[in-house]
Amino acid sequence: MAKEFSRTQRVSQQIQKEVALILQREIKDPRIGMVTVSGVEVSRDLAYAKVFVTFLTTGEQTPEGGLEALREVAGYVRSLLGKAIRLRVTPEINFFFDQSLTEGMRISNLVSQAVKSDEDRRVDGDED
Repeated sequence: MAKEFSRTQRVSQQIQKEVALILQREIKDPRIGMVTVSGVEVSRDLAYAKVFVTFLTTGEQTPEGGLEALREVAGYVRSLLGKAIRLRVTPEINFFFDQSLTEGMRISNLVSQAVKSDEDRRVDGDED
């Protein structure tokens, strides 16, 4: 019987859970604010992990500042991750800003505008 999920997928899901908990409970940097771990990609040899994050920014916080702060504490997060997950090698963590949410909103707006313009053309065509 074939496995439903590969080991790298299972490890990436566990890393996503643990990094989210670490960022929520352990990291107290005000530049980070509210951060969501939206995904993790782990290399096949489990040595590297790309952690994709989104931010809920308030006031003077910016996603760029939050990402810079996360990159500064990546070593500390990795050490806490190593204690939480028993792996032979704790993956080196690299944080990336997740553009998929903003890209999804942009595409949704484009679709809404296209539907509205089609409805406007249909209404204008019916009046003639």
